[in-house]
Amino acid sequence: MPRARDAKLLCCTWRHEQEAFRRGWQYVAGCDEAGRGAWLGPLYAAAVILAPSTSIHGLDDSKKLSAGRREELDTEIRRKAVSFCVVAVSTEEVDALNVYEASRQAMLRALGGLSPAPDYALTDAMPLRQGSIPHRPLIHGDARSVSIAAASILAKVARDAHLTELDRVYPHYRLAQNKGYGTAGHLDALRRNGPCPEHRRSFRPVQQWLLPLFPAV
Repeated sequence: MPRARDAKLLCCTWRHEQEAFRRGWQYVAGCDEAGRGAWLGPLYAAAVILAPSTSIHGLDDSKKLSAGRREELDTEIRRKAVSFCVVAVSTEEVDALNVYEASRQAMLRALGGLSPAPDYALTDAMPLRQGSIPHRPLIHGDARSVSIAAASILAKVARDAHLTELDRVYPHYRLAQNKGYGTAGHLDALRRNGPCPEHRRSFRPVQQWLLPLFPAV
């Protein structure tokens, strides 16, 4: 199992997809999420089925790629994939479910939106619910599997675009730059302005700024 410090040394290949094809699976989907650790905004997930003959140069963990390169690959993935699906889980649902379960639900919904339906899935470290599609969670899967990497790119590009739109509504938080994550600038904006409706109330950094607004009775 790859360790965290080895993640940058991993190679994104077809190895895990090819193993699934050899076992008889026909439609192998990769699945990943974006925004799990953010303080603000929806959580996104994507699922992608790539044909064994698909050639997309440069697929990798979306976090390793520049924004411009992600957008280029996003266009190419959408054009060449057998099927893809991108879904969003709202801030309210993330708070209601907890972020781990929201990530699982987002992946299941993305896989459920594929046509043709996948018969096997590779996920980025996320075990799906019992009785769901046969699947394999891969630690650092977005850096090891081309289909998971493709899903990570679609989810990241879609979420970043949405956060850029939210930046126009809530300019104080500089969401176009931090994409809702807990940067020093985001923390400073919380101190000065308090949380907005898109902040995740279940996240501790946001909760501490809600307490003065809603003191215990």
